[in-house]
Amino acid sequence: MPAPVSCYIRAKNEARKIADVIRAVRGCVDEVVLIDSGSTDNTVAFAEVEGARVVQQAWLGYGAQKRFAEDQCRNDWLLSLDADEVITPEFAEELRALFAKGEPPLCVYQVTLINAPPVGKPWRGFNQLYRNRLYDRRKIRVPDHAAWDQLDIPVGMKIGKLRAPILHYSIADLGHLEAKFNTISGVHANEGKLKPFGVAAFRMGFVEPFYFFKHYVMRGLWRAGWYGFAVAKIAAHGRWLKDAKMVEIHLRNREARGR
Repeated sequence: MPAPVSCYIRAKNEARKIADVIRAVRGCVDEVVLIDSGSTDNTVAFAEVEGARVVQQAWLGYGAQKRFAEDQCRNDWLLSLDADEVITPEFAEELRALFAKGEPPLCVYQVTLINAPPVGKPWRGFNQLYRNRLYDRRKIRVPDHAAWDQLDIPVGMKIGKLRAPILHYSIADLGHLEAKFNTISGVHANEGKLKPFGVAAFRMGFVEPFYFFKHYVMRGLWRAGWYGFAVAKIAAHGRWLKDAKMVEIHLRNREARGR
């Protein structure tokens, strides 16, 4: 029996995986809502075939789009998925069991995202992400923000954890990964908190090797061989781009003030 949960998904031109995402989750939740921001590929058609309710909404920003999605759902308990995140059968079973005797005891639950690269097996045990994705909107909501789309957990609020993972098919190839980091770095530089010029310039000049170390060594991408090395290099450069774009913002502001 499906859990009394609404799953919402933001999408634009996500035909690559959207059918798999919806097909995997639709049997364990009460409804699937796709918030589409103007797809020109088969995203909407695939979503409708798989049983999702599609709502059109022009892009409002990362957090604001999720905030809009929350309001489109008929249930108070929400599961937020990206358009490339496929729940496992074990996750579906655990979700149903969580609601089998009524509402869960906590109002937020964390999930584990296992990266499934286009080359090789899923990266179980390393380079995993942990996100608070199952929650009661009566108690907490996604911030209405252009760049930030994660739940801000109040002090004292307890977080549960679902053991079963979600497979994250985040990239189609290395070029796709590089393009994603280029987009994300621009959003964070322009919409997030602007670092002082000195801090951004120092990071731009000296810190990229440490970004690589973080991904390749600390997050375990060395375990993925040469492909992991390539992903770590691109991820480090993508993080460096945020610093470089902040420096560029400062330089443009200085030039504008000097006119």
